[in-house]
Amino acid sequence: MPTTLIPQMVSLQLTLPKTFLPKTLNHSKHNNKPTTTTTVRSSLQWNRKPQLSGDTPRVVVITSGKGGVGKTTTTANVGLSLARLGFSVVAVDADVGLRNLDLLLGLENRVNYTAVEVLNGDCRLDQALVRDKRWPHLELLCISKPRSKLPLGFGAKALTWLVDALKSRSDGRPPPDFVIIDCPAGIDAGFVTAIAPANEAVLVTTPDITSLRDADRVTGLLECDGIRDIKMVVNRVRTDMIKGEDMMSVLDVQEMLGLALLGVIPEDAEVIRSTNRGYPLVLNKPPTLAGLAFEQAAWRLVENDSMKAVAVEEMEPKRWGWFSFFGG
Repeated sequence: MPTTLIPQMVSLQLTLPKTFLPKTLNHSKHNNKPTTTTTVRSSLQWNRKPQLSGDTPRVVVITSGKGGVGKTTTTANVGLSLARLGFSVVAVDADVGLRNLDLLLGLENRVNYTAVEVLNGDCRLDQALVRDKRWPHLELLCISKPRSKLPLGFGAKALTWLVDALKSRSDGRPPPDFVIIDCPAGIDAGFVTAIAPANEAVLVTTPDITSLRDADRVTGLLECDGIRDIKMVVNRVRTDMIKGEDMMSVLDVQEMLGLALLGVIPEDAEVIRSTNRGYPLVLNKPPTLAGLAFEQAAWRLVENDSMKAVAVEEMEPKRWGWFSFFGG
């Protein structure tokens, strides 16, 4: 049986010109004199288990509004990272008829029952939960089978009932630490259903104007629904395009949306490879930069933390690299 993952410390240090540091970076309070360089230290891993913040189970919806920005990829990798850290996780694929979370987790051949069968009385809830044999702390619940029509009675109340049932499971297992809901694209009925049971949200966006406009709209809808704890993940970031002023920086995105930053995920070809293999990116050996970024985001989610330092535009690629994306 796999053991609980407690990563080891890997500390990285780089020196950056003062003029290219983000505004959120604070200088040492012991030195008030202006300096030409400032050191940024970033710990990619820790040698302790993160401390779970808040009451459990924490119900988190991962949404965006716009399709194709990486919601399902974020759900799979953050959910598995939480399970590897020893927290019990139920990942709910709320995308009716177009589910993909089972594919990314490599569990597509093990989904025999769905939430619809549970509501119809055809099976128990524990029978519809698919446990990952590699990481028993992770379970998957799909709302419906592919290309199937959802009953007219299924909606926000039905999904809320399912989440409440997970809090008091009849199979004797304790309630999960996290219920992570993979929200469908758009802001129609599927979106309203997915956000109903949640008390916090992770907004996934990319640094392009169309995605940001949709993200801003979704932020307003989440707040209207009473979800105030909203953090964002900026996905598919490319430093070469930021340097050429062809892509907005993470600082620009943060200023536009005004949300706490949970993580910054660099553009990585391994994302496509891992998706096609049904093997989440965080399991790659050696680890990829995007995989490390997802693990960092999961760590911050556990402790209800956010990044203190965000992307820094690089000037000389030989001196600085992607590690400037990982905040403390």
